[in-house]
Amino acid sequence: MSLTELQNAPHIGILPRGSLGTIADVQGVTAGHCTLDEGAVQTGVTVIHPHHGDPFLHKVPAAASVINGFGKSVGLVQVEELGVLETPIALTNTFGVAAVAQAQIRAAIHANPRIGREWSTLNPLVFECNDGYLNDIQALAVGEQHYNEACAAASTHVASGSVGAGRGMSCFDLKGGIGNASRVVDVAGQSYTVGALVLANFGRLSMLTIDGVPLGRVLAERTSKAAAAAGKPEQGSIIMIVATDAPLDARQLKRLSLRAAAGLARTGSVYGHGSGDIALAFSTAYTVPHDSDFVALPPLLADARLDPLFRACSDSVEQAIVDALWSASSVTGRDGHRRLSLHDTAADLAQLLKQSS
Repeated sequence: MSLTELQNAPHIGILPRGSLGTIADVQGVTAGHCTLDEGAVQTGVTVIHPHHGDPFLHKVPAAASVINGFGKSVGLVQVEELGVLETPIALTNTFGVAAVAQAQIRAAIHANPRIGREWSTLNPLVFECNDGYLNDIQALAVGEQHYNEACAAASTHVASGSVGAGRGMSCFDLKGGIGNASRVVDVAGQSYTVGALVLANFGRLSMLTIDGVPLGRVLAERTSKAAAAAGKPEQGSIIMIVATDAPLDARQLKRLSLRAAAGLARTGSVYGHGSGDIALAFSTAYTVPHDSDFVALPPLLADARLDPLFRACSDSVEQAIVDALWSASSVTGRDGHRRLSLHDTAADLAQLLKQSS
């Protein structure tokens, strides 16, 4: 087995993936990136659209789980209370949250001038990770135009790796970033898809586990990083966005989002003190109209039938983290700081995988 043969990451679990292998395998979901790659500025914005319509007028059910709350996200309180999304989901760096939230508000007002006047105000939804090792985060480089560019770039062709919000992110002391995956399951005689997109920025190299194999420990020893990393706590964050076309309500989506933690744990994370580990799940099976007296719901899956979706969520998140590592390219940023990609670090990765199989 050679590195050339390993361009595609190992398939996690036994469930089949969707045709694209990304969050866009869930019908109607699109995502786009705006990447800033300018010397010390290594950052960006990633946007996920739950459907092709107006998300304020046609909201989708959603819920989030805060696994470890060391984060500076905007919008989680109202999602918890009302169980719906009102904007696309945006990802960026920690100091870019305010600018992206304002961009979401401006875009929604432009589309719906009654917001904040005849209608209620808007709940922007922005998640973040700290990319300050590679990116000059004090430059406050992310602006409204970058959110708009990411929205305009949204499609079913969703890139992974050192792109968008993932440009400056680190994962297991390697280059992290955006990861994608999907799984297809049968529930009560119907086929449903679960897709995941992660912003991976967490972990220490020695903790890295891929498909049950402790590759990080071996890599740390072979690259002489084990001693340097000894005693250093896990830090960083991960945002896990889970989409499904299964008919679930917000309470059930809360349960689904929590299963993202299982996939995260399998890669070696212990949800460290300084890690912001947040998962959000939404369903595209129906929408909730903004201005209506009643909401028509489809028949919802019974709770006792959710296990296949839980498994698909766990496997998709684990696969998406592996995809982020596999897809990332090495990046040099602020003050000459450099993160090598998994491929550049593990010249003998193929041999390690062969020996462990």
